[in-house]
Amino acid sequence: MRVGIEEDLDTRADIAVRGVRVDAPVQRSKGAGPSDDGHLVVDGANATLPLNPDSPYEVRDGRIHRGAVDLGLSVTPVARPRFYDLSTADGVPYRKIALLHGKDVLATTAVQTCIRYAEDQRCRFCTIEESLRAGSTVAVKTPQQLAEVAEAAVRLDGVRQMVMTTGTTAGPDRGARHLVRCVRAVLEAVPGLPVQVQIEPPGDLGVLTELRDAGATSIGIHVESLDDDVRRRWMPGKSTVPLAEYEAAWAEAVRVFGRNRVSTYLLIGLGEDPDDLVAGAGRLIEAGVYPFVVPMRPMLGTLARRDGATAPSPSLVADVTSRVAALLRAAGMTGADQG
Repeated sequence: MRVGIEEDLDTRADIAVRGVRVDAPVQRSKGAGPSDDGHLVVDGANATLPLNPDSPYEVRDGRIHRGAVDLGLSVTPVARPRFYDLSTADGVPYRKIALLHGKDVLATTAVQTCIRYAEDQRCRFCTIEESLRAGSTVAVKTPQQLAEVAEAAVRLDGVRQMVMTTGTTAGPDRGARHLVRCVRAVLEAVPGLPVQVQIEPPGDLGVLTELRDAGATSIGIHVESLDDDVRRRWMPGKSTVPLAEYEAAWAEAVRVFGRNRVSTYLLIGLGEDPDDLVAGAGRLIEAGVYPFVVPMRPMLGTLARRDGATAPSPSLVADVTSRVAALLRAAGMTGADQG
């Protein structure tokens, strides 16, 4: 039996929360962003979905099924990239320096430590240092290492974009100037590669121009929630950076990078009122900032998982994402422009 529900947002939201059963050669279990996921191409678009052996959804014959029902979504697991088999001259495996995200995006956490990772300061959904403790990455990636890996990933595996994030450092730039050096080195090795950088609001907003001048094409300044009570509860360290600093950084980033070349993440499921979340997303859109609205995942190794937090309901995810999507369409903003 097969049903044509490709545009069924409720089903997509349910899959985003409950995950799929699939053998995914490219996956993550820990790190600075959404993990515990498999990297897939769903209807031609990159997607990361939770790998859940108890999910009612299964990938068979290149399609997502629920029981005997074909849900009308084509799925191809991302193949293991060839650059994963290489190492630097000093013996560091390339996959400890950068990872493939989706079929054609190279991603790295340039600094794998964070000044806010003590338990009383840590973001409760973050596992940035767990992959370091597990030995699957290195603490600091040098510009030269990233340039070497990027060149190989483009040449061998058709990578078309790179994303660089960083743990927050103690300096006033909060890690941004290391990314300046990394972006410059990568683009010397691979001219024209779109590079998105992701940082906390820097103390010196002038570094945003340095990032753009180095060649970064877009920037993410991720707040996760616009509710201060939620921020204090879920991000005790990060919440000490006032929302006013985020607003100033977003405004300057839009001036430097352009409208719809600046983004942030808003997490569904932290306890923020859904109407307030949607209204906040609307204000960001009006300011030229693209809000990626995604469900919170209580990943293995997080304080959230330890304390029994659960993912948001699929109905809440569908409600919030549908309303934010309508605002984005009305503003003519697309996620594809964040490359």
